[in-house]
Amino acid sequence: MDYKPVNLTEALASFDEVYSPRIVARMNDYDVRVAHTAGEHVWHVHEDTDEFFLVLDGRFDVALRAADGTESTVELRKGDTFVVPKGTEHKPSSPGGSILMFEPSGTSTTGDRHEGEIPGHVDSTTGHALS
Repeated sequence: MDYKPVNLTEALASFDEVYSPRIVARMNDYDVRVAHTAGEHVWHVHEDTDEFFLVLDGRFDVALRAADGTESTVELRKGDTFVVPKGTEHKPSSPGGSILMFEPSGTSTTGDRHEGEIPGHVDSTTGHALS
């Protein structure tokens, strides 16, 4: 058992890739992940789990698509939190920033299904260990 704290500033400084989360802690069956954000992600959905975001720095937007196809966007700034409900199609984007996420271990960053090609700057992963 590792009883050392993780400094989020240092964790984020240890990598540069965007939309490529690092697992900074595990709690029960959940990963606590941090990621840099910039540019467009991909429309995706997590059918069976909510997704929690906390903006650590910069701005982070989440476009949401309702069942009838209408879209809206939630703009988040440093210190804001937001939960995308399970089963909700969403597409993150950011002019630049960093986020913290809570997700069940093994959750893919591109969801259970996604729309279109995954951009080269988006890492389709279940998270990487913090080096």
